[in-house]
Amino acid sequence: ALGTGGIGTGTEVWGGCTWVDTVWDLDFTEAEPLDSRVEEGITEDGLDAFTRLYDTLSPFAAEDHGTTESVWTLFAENNLSHNALVAILYHFVQMGLHKRANVQQRVYALHAAGLYFLLLEIPGSVANQVFHQVMFDKCLETLQKTWPQESDLTRKRKKNHGKSPQANTKNKKRGRPNRRESSEEEEEEENQEEVYFSAQDLLQIRQAVFLLMKNFLRLLLKFSLKEKPQCVQNCLQIFVELTSFEPVVHTSQHVLLLRNINQAKYVPELAYHGLRLLCSPLHGVEDKILRRIFHRILNVILMIAGEKGSRTTVLPATSQVVSIRNQTMKFISAVVDELKEVAFPVLRILLQHICAKVPDKSEYRTYAAQALVQLLNKLPCAAYADFMSWLYRYSHNIKISYRVFALDIALALLDLPEREPDSSLSPEHEKFLKHKFLVQIMVFGRCSDKAPTVRSKALCSFAHCLEMKATTTLESIQELLQGSKHSRKEIITMLRLRAGDEKTNVRKSALQVFMSILKHQVIPCTPEDLSTIQDRCRDPAISVRKQALQSITELLMSQPSNILIQKAWLTGVVPVVMDTESSVQEKALVCLDQLLLQNIKHYRRFSHEDRNQTLAWDLLTLFTSESQEFSRYLNKAFQIWSKQDKFSSTFINNVMSHVETEHAVPAWMLLAKVAGSSPKLDYSKIIESWDSQNVSANTIGHILCVIGHVAKHLPRSTQERLTDDIKVWLKEFRCPLEVISPAVEALQKLCHAYSNSPEETQELLNEVCGDVISACECYLSRILLKEDRTEQLQEDLLVSHLFTLGEAAQLCPAKVEKRIFLLIQSILASPVHAEQCETLSPLDGEELPVSQPLFQFRGSPMPSVVRAHAFITLGKLCLQHEDLAKKCIAALARELEVSDDVAIRNNVIIVMCDLCVRYTTMVDRYIPNISMCLKDPNPFIRRQTLILLTNLLQEEFVKWKESLFFRFVSVLVDPSPDIASFGEFCLVHLLLKRNPVMFSQHFIECIFHFNSYEKHEKYNRFPQSDREKNLFSLRGKHNKGKRMHIYKFLLEHFTDEQRFSITSKINLNILACFVDEVLPLDMEANELLSDTFEILSCKEIKLSAMRSIPDEDNQPEEDEMAMANAVMQAAQKKLISQVQKKNFIENLIPVITSLKSLLENKRMPAVRDLMNYLRETMQDYRNEIKEFFAVDKQLAAELEYDMKKYEEQLARENEMGEDQNSSLQGKDCTVMNSVQVLVSTSPQRAPVVYKACCRFGGGCLTDTHVPLSHFTFIPSGVTCRIKLFWCSCGLLSLRQMSLSTLAILNSAKKAAEATMKQRSKSVGGRCSLASPTSAAGSKHGKQLAVDLWVVQNSFNGSNLTVRPMKTIDDLTFGAGVSSISLTQTPGSDSGKKKIPGSTKRCSMPDIPLPRQWKVESPARRKSSPSPALRRSLRRDPLKPAN
Repeated sequence: ALGTGGIGTGTEVWGGCTWVDTVWDLDFTEAEPLDSRVEEGITEDGLDAFTRLYDTLSPFAAEDHGTTESVWTLFAENNLSHNALVAILYHFVQMGLHKRANVQQRVYALHAAGLYFLLLEIPGSVANQVFHQVMFDKCLETLQKTWPQESDLTRKRKKNHGKSPQANTKNKKRGRPNRRESSEEEEEEENQEEVYFSAQDLLQIRQAVFLLMKNFLRLLLKFSLKEKPQCVQNCLQIFVELTSFEPVVHTSQHVLLLRNINQAKYVPELAYHGLRLLCSPLHGVEDKILRRIFHRILNVILMIAGEKGSRTTVLPATSQVVSIRNQTMKFISAVVDELKEVAFPVLRILLQHICAKVPDKSEYRTYAAQALVQLLNKLPCAAYADFMSWLYRYSHNIKISYRVFALDIALALLDLPEREPDSSLSPEHEKFLKHKFLVQIMVFGRCSDKAPTVRSKALCSFAHCLEMKATTTLESIQELLQGSKHSRKEIITMLRLRAGDEKTNVRKSALQVFMSILKHQVIPCTPEDLSTIQDRCRDPAISVRKQALQSITELLMSQPSNILIQKAWLTGVVPVVMDTESSVQEKALVCLDQLLLQNIKHYRRFSHEDRNQTLAWDLLTLFTSESQEFSRYLNKAFQIWSKQDKFSSTFINNVMSHVETEHAVPAWMLLAKVAGSSPKLDYSKIIESWDSQNVSANTIGHILCVIGHVAKHLPRSTQERLTDDIKVWLKEFRCPLEVISPAVEALQKLCHAYSNSPEETQELLNEVCGDVISACECYLSRILLKEDRTEQLQEDLLVSHLFTLGEAAQLCPAKVEKRIFLLIQSILASPVHAEQCETLSPLDGEELPVSQPLFQFRGSPMPSVVRAHAFITLGKLCLQHEDLAKKCIAALARELEVSDDVAIRNNVIIVMCDLCVRYTTMVDRYIPNISMCLKDPNPFIRRQTLILLTNLLQEEFVKWKESLFFRFVSVLVDPSPDIASFGEFCLVHLLLKRNPVMFSQHFIECIFHFNSYEKHEKYNRFPQSDREKNLFSLRGKHNKGKRMHIYKFLLEHFTDEQRFSITSKINLNILACFVDEVLPLDMEANELLSDTFEILSCKEIKLSAMRSIPDEDNQPEEDEMAMANAVMQAAQKKLISQVQKKNFIENLIPVITSLKSLLENKRMPAVRDLMNYLRETMQDYRNEIKEFFAVDKQLAAELEYDMKKYEEQLARENEMGEDQNSSLQGKDCTVMNSVQVLVSTSPQRAPVVYKACCRFGGGCLTDTHVPLSHFTFIPSGVTCRIKLFWCSCGLLSLRQMSLSTLAILNSAKKAAEATMKQRSKSVGGRCSLASPTSAAGSKHGKQLAVDLWVVQNSFNGSNLTVRPMKTIDDLTFGAGVSSISLTQTPGSDSGKKKIPGSTKRCSMPDIPLPRQWKVESPARRKSSPSPALRRSLRRDPLKPAN
């Protein structure tokens, strides 16, 4: 039977052929193809030859086959070679694996592979050496490679299209084609015939794959791969890839571990079964193979592609990919359930690998966490707790992505019921099973993580925990938040800090936590907690503002009756309707509509049990009572809604139904706001309400507003009647002030509706309002012109007349006579002002008018309330009469300076700012007077001035001229933190957006202005009075912190381009001016330079690329486009920083080094700030400076040496500062510690006269010449203690040392120590301890000589300066510390005791010395006869490592 088929015939023919031997000798790698005649003979009947042979051989592989005859015996008896059969099968397999294989060849390959596996399945195959690893692997590969891939199909479709003419032309132009391109072209030519695989073709291949899988799985049941680990590895790879071969419908866990392969319907089912078969002991140690399987399917669980180098590719989370992942999870669960103890250790490893390799994307982390939790539940209790212990350590890993994923796992675990401990669990591990551990440790413990990403994720997770229904979770949170008062306070404090975090996502997440905690009433609601949420409604970030609006709205809906939350909601949400961002504005309008408009129902349908309706009317009532200041915001909302046709007739009728109920006040307020956009009102009810007037004053005001809106729809007779009624009502002057404006406005609208033309309207207004004005004039005349008017003065009535006069006068200016002006002016005049008028000096550059309108009357003093309202009335009159405004504006400005009443100053500011809008040119010269109020003693006036000036600047009625900008930014250091914060808001969010270069334009002049430096020909040259200078002065050391706060604030809001240019401007306009001697180097310039160097040293002036510290929170972007943008921005920043470094090296370094020399020569304290700046820049530009100094090594050596000495000085000063602080504690401040100076006499002393300046107690001794004999001289080597006593003047402060001082003092100590040992060297220091050669015959060969010092001591805060009277040319110091030790010299009196810790830092005087010290450092010293310092002889600087 074996010889009757096509393949059998082929084996007979080729059994002894060398081709078979060649195939076997080459190990099935490279061989000539089978003779085409033989191949045609085999395949002439299609698959018949393969199927007949399979049917023939399959009985020999059956388990119930008898042992009487063997297939191998039949092969031998029929002269058939099994090696030839395997070689022929190899040929078909090889042909099917080729990329050019057609459908038939692929099917032949799959059947040939099946025959080979069948041969291996027959007993005796091993003995007959049928197995060959290469052939086995090739047959396995057919399962995967014979199936057309999507990329192949796409490629073949493209090949069908002809090449474009342009491409041909392009190829012709190129010289030599790429080898890869040419090979691809050849392959394309060979593959032109095969284009598509039809659906029938694919179905045929799929069926062959399915049958081959069955054959192979039967082989795995019998054929052991224990000794063939590579084959096992290949099987695993193929099976894992086949799990995604095709979709599987309705796969259950038991189907994946089917016992009978004939039950399978899909290839993935067979693949999972194959993986399970490989786990049997037949193929190796179970746990080792299971570990390999889990390693292979890890990527399937994580939904990532195979590793390419060190990176992995994330697969799109499509339904197919997720389905494959779910099937894999079921398979793992089934295997673990079956193998149990064997699988548990391997499963733990798999879980750890999931944690280590999970992609850092939120969606994939969620899927991975769900998978991990599902598999974690398979572990027994002890193993579960042990893994949780590991997970806790994992949550503290240095990698941010690990800490974030630990939070995802904790949330997934909280969705499951709490696990109960068993007897195998140790007591210390029981906590790991509790939800309390997950909530309080794993989640809440990360809310203060270093990384913002982790903080944000932890806060979001904690908020999610609060929304969970699980009892154990809520109990854990309540235990956390309702514990001890101290711990609860710490938690709330932490949450408030997170709500103000620098990162947007953290603030947003903190708001969610706050909302959830307060919503579920875990803790009592407090105003502080609510203010945290409402403050975020004005957050700089749009997303945070939206979240705050959503959170506080949800909170109010959960507790609608809480009055605190209602007020917080109004304060937080309502002002946002004027937000500059349209999306935030829309969000606020949605919240308002949701809680207010949507819940306005007809009164018949109103019920107190309806929480939403009750809440709406409660909020509207608050609008009319405590929160009236939000009315203008509500007006804005109603304007927007009216354009959207929000107010239907049904809505209007619903509101009207409440006007006679307990909701009357808020109902009339609503009607006043919606009546203008809806004419369909019940006018009769409105008229009735006006006629009755049985309502509050606020309600009357709203009724008048409604009358004004509907005036044009009223009958003519009604219009006339209402006009007369309102006029009469006003002339009674009994209505509250807040109702006068709506009444006058209603009159205007009624007159306009009654008339047919503007001229008639004005005539009617003159008639109606003229009567009101006449009544006011009569009353004011009667009160002011009577001798006894003060005795019967009624303030409220007088104020009412003044206010009514101001409102009515604006509608009919022609009816206002000069007499009224004089009456108002007489009210404003007072005896106090009349007396001051004679003594006050006029403003700089101007003269007060001869007839000052406010001071020309000598009337009785009026109460401040009356005068304050009179100023408002005067302002309204000035708005309509320009001549009056010209006369009054100067007096108004003067009133700001002389008035002591807050209300008057406030009203005058408002009037002047209103006049600025109307008469901009006239008022512009008085803007400095208004800006002076930014330093008003009263915080309310300062805030009011800030608001009004901001409005004028926004509308460009006022420009940034003269000193206005500097006065405005001085608000940043206002004593009130609220005003300072509000000033920051106005500058950044309102003014800087309109003028982005505002800060950079004024920055240089800020430095001059705030230091009150007026010697520059260009800057700080605007006129100011002494009072103005004193008010806004920030000069002096005690104000340096304030100045730096302003500088840093401005720099913080610079762009990188502005930061780059401002450095050059500082160099050119400040530093270079002193180097070129355009500006003098004096003590006034010292503070200016000190500020300048500190500005150049601060981090705010650095480019963002240079000052950004590498943050571990730089998470990989999930969007490729966003990542590309980030890379581009980084490249741009790097380029800009390189340009800045080049600018610094080329332009700034030469100026700095020159200025350094000048400052040292002048002994200016600013040299210390310069050295600070150099030290800072040396770190940023170290590489560039090396390149620059490669040309000028001399300058490099100088700077290197100076920097080392300066750092030594800083270290020593820190040590000495600590010593002094400890020694001064508990001492009497009236006595200064003794100051010891190492002094010795010179043998040749000239009588020198010393100049001392001392002040003791009440007596003053100045410019006194003290002869030399008045000082006590101590023999050579003796320590002299000079005790200076401070008499009621505070502690003596020493001026900081300059750089040259440092170099000398650093050398002094080692020289002194060397003197003690050798007794032959001279000792020198800052005190100019000389070492000239003494007379021969001296006992020691040399004698210590010292010049005497002048002690200048001014005890009113000036510095103690100690100065040598002459210099020494040849003086050398060793390197040392920056203080002079008081160790006794060999010649000291033995009776004198050494005072430990008593050291003196010496400082140079501010005036230059007669001669310059010439000091040579040992690091620079060469064998040169010249005593002068020669720069060219200095050696290279020391390396940083030294």
